[in-house]
Amino acid sequence: MDLRDMSLSEFVLEVASTSPAPGGGSVAAYAGAQGYALMAMVCRLTLGREKFFAVQDQIVSLLEIAVARQDLLLKLVDEDTQGFEVVMEALGLPKSNDEEKMIRREALEKATVKAAEIPLQTAKECFAGLREMPSLLTIGNPNALSDMGVAAQMFKSGLEGALYNVQINALGLKDLKTKEALLAESHNLREEGNRLFEECQASLMSRLGGI
Repeated sequence: MDLRDMSLSEFVLEVASTSPAPGGGSVAAYAGAQGYALMAMVCRLTLGREKFFAVQDQIVSLLEIAVARQDLLLKLVDEDTQGFEVVMEALGLPKSNDEEKMIRREALEKATVKAAEIPLQTAKECFAGLREMPSLLTIGNPNALSDMGVAAQMFKSGLEGALYNVQINALGLKDLKTKEALLAESHNLREEGNRLFEECQASLMSRLGGI
């Protein structure tokens, strides 16, 4: 069964099991999917209401984005676990002679790059969600402010969790150019993501009368 087809209870129990996958990368992708689910809900609570008539086109656009990216992140829940399994398969290749060692080394490098690229995509999708949040906080139904805040938190958690997984895989690479590129992109996504999250948090708290 695909992870995305599991019930909530089944998924939680699978994460909690002795198996190392699904792990943090899949959970990060699921957090991002939940962020987009909340964004879609807020959009639907805003559409068709006369007081928000002037922003209907923007809300429709945000809803389309939310639905598409939620689906993509749910796919990444599975892909992250599959990427880890390929790494484990490469680690299990024979290494009794120089030729086998070379084949194993090349397979492991290729699998590790892929295992880093999958959570990097997750991080980019969560970052994209954070980028949309200031607009939604401005034009979305204010009755759903708390839901927008949770959406931002999910995007932040998904982004940070995915970047942890990019970094731990990058550290195992022999190709320094690829490693450095992955780490640099992770740094940039984290820095800009933090800035966007703080912007969302300030907007939210000012409207909720936060301390």
